[in-house]
Amino acid sequence: MPENLLIYAPVPLYASAEGFLQEDQACNGLRLWAENFETVSVMMPVLTGVAPPSWRPISAVGPNLERINVIPLPTAYRPDKFFQHLPSTSRLIQKQIKKADYLSLSIGGLFGDWGSVSCHLAHKMGKPYAIWTDRVESEVVRRTAHVGNWRQRLRARATHRPMFALEKHLIRRSSLGLFHGKETYDTYAPYCHNPQIVHDIHIPKSDHIDAQGLDEKLDSIVKDPLKIAYVGRADAMKGSMDWITVIKNLAAAGVDFQASWLGDGPDLAAMRAQVTEAGLQDRVKLPGFTDDRSEVLKCLRDAHIAMFCHKTPESPRCLIEALASAAPIVGYEGAFARDLISAKGGGVLSGLGDTAELTRNIMTLNDDRQKLSQLAREAAVAGLTYDDETVFEHRSELIRRYL
Repeated sequence: MPENLLIYAPVPLYASAEGFLQEDQACNGLRLWAENFETVSVMMPVLTGVAPPSWRPISAVGPNLERINVIPLPTAYRPDKFFQHLPSTSRLIQKQIKKADYLSLSIGGLFGDWGSVSCHLAHKMGKPYAIWTDRVESEVVRRTAHVGNWRQRLRARATHRPMFALEKHLIRRSSLGLFHGKETYDTYAPYCHNPQIVHDIHIPKSDHIDAQGLDEKLDSIVKDPLKIAYVGRADAMKGSMDWITVIKNLAAAGVDFQASWLGDGPDLAAMRAQVTEAGLQDRVKLPGFTDDRSEVLKCLRDAHIAMFCHKTPESPRCLIEALASAAPIVGYEGAFARDLISAKGGGVLSGLGDTAELTRNIMTLNDDRQKLSQLAREAAVAGLTYDDETVFEHRSELIRRYL
């Protein structure tokens, strides 16, 4: 029997002379959806202009692209643009919903969120749908309302409450909640008839650290200066300036370390300025964005700890990648991080925003390399649970079972 899965994903397509460009991990996600369903229709907003460095021709999906129907939607996050495009886009979405056997719709935002519009239309048409979220978007907006120019701050203060009201409304109407990680699950589960914890990661089994790599890491932990790493966007929600504060605290305390943050973002220039001001250029590397997967893996496999300072309720994939690389996760308390290490260990958590406690925890691990080695072993075991094929198969089976 034919199985057509309809997805709304907010990751934008970029229109180019080569055809559509898509983010590298999103291409992998489309490939994996098509491994689990006979046909996949995916609705995505389209942008013009220069695509970010990690965007690839959508042909990177591979042979499975033949069974994927890409449906471009307008990008309309401004209210005037949204209402201009709403009638025609709603008609297009209705046609796709009518043809689909299963619906998995991502939500997050107010104006221009075609996932929310799709949920409304599906309910109106009597079609069951799954809601997918990987962070609590309204809370992210609330906690970062102090960032940006005055218009951005005003918009954030005005929209985070109606955003949460809309999220709850759509989740109550859903037949299945696919919540990436414990943080989003804990927030949304009370409003959902059938909440499920799932994961959205893009680590193949081949990217997990092997026995030889683990032995080399354990040897390095015993004899080398402390190696600290983070991989992710340099912005306020990731606690980038807290990360720099802890680094400076460690230097002031006389800890011998090397640190790296891979990733670009609005805070990168300020982070580099702080490092230069503190005279730590030879010990702290901030190279910016890289799309070289081998460089990311090397960074995490070399790291003795993955230090993170996340400030918003989300489920950062980099923590799972760290565990898969036997890099203990050491950072701020949160339901997602706590859940990852609750069964097998592999990390140490500090109070949210408490840079002093995080500094002390890292100094303790630096002084007790036997304990740090044990955490690395635990991290490798905890990371074994997570690979891209397994998690996409899990989500696909939940969709079949409950929709």
